[in-house]
Amino acid sequence: MQRGDLDGLVALLTVAEKRSFTAAAAVLGVTPSAISQSVRALERRAGVALLARTTRDVAPTEAGRRFLERARPAVDDILSAFREASSLGNKPSGLLRLNVPRVALPSLIEPILAEFCASYPEVQVEIHVDDRFANIVTEGFDAGIRIGELVEADMVAVPLSAPFQLAVVGSPDYFARHGRPQRPEELKRHACINFRQSDRSLYHWEFEEGGREFALAVDGPIIANEANVMISAAVMGLGLAYMLDPVAEPLCQRGLLERVLEPFCPQTPGFFLYFPSRHQVLPKLRAFIDFARTRLR
Repeated sequence: MQRGDLDGLVALLTVAEKRSFTAAAAVLGVTPSAISQSVRALERRAGVALLARTTRDVAPTEAGRRFLERARPAVDDILSAFREASSLGNKPSGLLRLNVPRVALPSLIEPILAEFCASYPEVQVEIHVDDRFANIVTEGFDAGIRIGELVEADMVAVPLSAPFQLAVVGSPDYFARHGRPQRPEELKRHACINFRQSDRSLYHWEFEEGGREFALAVDGPIIANEANVMISAAVMGLGLAYMLDPVAEPLCQRGLLERVLEPFCPQTPGFFLYFPSRHQVLPKLRAFIDFARTRLR
């Protein structure tokens, strides 16, 4: 298909329906001359006359009738698609695809999901749980949620939580058997639960002291690529785990885990919802942003 092949289709359909260039021009808000030129240009591209013109009437030729029988449903579909796209730009509706790490579900998604769906019944929410650093643009997501320092600089980032610390935790039973590390370097003498990243590398535990940031490789009997597995292993006393403090907090309150090395654990800027451009925010995403920030504040 060449550029401009479809020019004049609406003009032709309207003339055929009204059987008048003047009436078609009035419907489309242009001059009869403009309508006539559009139809003639379309006929030249088709290589055949599509309308038979007399001083009193305009009617499709045989070729025109066959053309209109095929073209009208297609044009109706195109116009319907335009109307549907336009409606998505006016009110919150359609499929909202969110890329969310598993660790953010309990604190950011689960508390607001039911109320958001009830408030915006025309929005269908797809939650894709993903702990890797996905490209939300190429993979077709409307937005993602990540810790602020992991969000790419060219993304628009909206804070969803307050800043929080990272934490090293272990079970009371583990500490009774192996003691408590007092400095990060002592982790070499402890069993640690490793996290396997999406690039297959093992995550190095990050610490800071006196303004200096450093990371340590740790070792232990368990390697996992999923936070819940690491939490369960830590609760069972299989080793120390490195996790987000909001995840550790309820387990510490219940006495299942205890923190160590707190003075050395760095603070993160918190969770952010991020998306490519503030100029392309559809109402469904804007509604979710405003709703989440209000409810999670």
